[in-house]
Amino acid sequence: MRTALLQSSGRPGSVVENLKVLDEAAGRAAAAGAGLLVAPEMFLTGYAIGDDIARLAEPADGESADAIAELAGRHGLAIAYGYPERSGDTVYNSAQLISADGTRLANYRKTHLFGCFERDHFTPGEQPVVQAELGGLTVGLMICYDVEFPENVRAHALAGTDLLLVPTAQMHPFQFVAESMIPVRAFENQLYVAYVNRVGQEGEFEFVGLSALAGPDGVARARAGRGEELAVADVDPVFLAASREANPYLKDRHPGLYGAIVRSPGSP
Repeated sequence: MRTALLQSSGRPGSVVENLKVLDEAAGRAAAAGAGLLVAPEMFLTGYAIGDDIARLAEPADGESADAIAELAGRHGLAIAYGYPERSGDTVYNSAQLISADGTRLANYRKTHLFGCFERDHFTPGEQPVVQAELGGLTVGLMICYDVEFPENVRAHALAGTDLLLVPTAQMHPFQFVAESMIPVRAFENQLYVAYVNRVGQEGEFEFVGLSALAGPDGVARARAGRGEELAVADVDPVFLAASREANPYLKDRHPGLYGAIVRSPGSP
């Protein structure tokens, strides 16, 4: 499945303008033959927008979800995007996947919040593995900091995820995550990882770009630079199956040895 990575910070604070940016990118992605477009963390509203996060937060089935379903259908491709999700009085940092026919396939709430900014504005989610079937692949969702915990990605691998979508707001000076950690995560778990970042200065944060689609061989099939960009690469299920056969990490595990990794530091 050809996958397009939209590296952009959009227009922070304006849902209307960000929907326009997404619409234009979806047109370019579809023209390039993509069946899936992935946008960054909090793309719908912007990331560093302070109290506007709560003001602009929407339900998973809100007006913006309907608008994205319409443009997904119009362009004939699935879309994954980050947004602030409102559920009653609670706001989550979420990512949603909508199919090419406008069906809401999966909604994920970020489980590991990064820094005081996120902990001040969001409640962490509680479901670590969220998946959907798309184009013959099992697609999983997580958000930014979540992927830096190896247990998270391994849980997806054990659950059968083929392509892990990671809308991201990765900032300076942590670019080594995009450059080094993401290809390793793909290799050690034998899956594809689509890591899609914001870019440029936004409030106090400098987003580093460097979005990538990394394969199970640890090689980036696409790698963006530091500016706004639409990167496109293929996810190949045949190659994935061959790679899993040649690199049997999951088969060679010894789960009985790993109890210590789920205990808090200092506990017996």
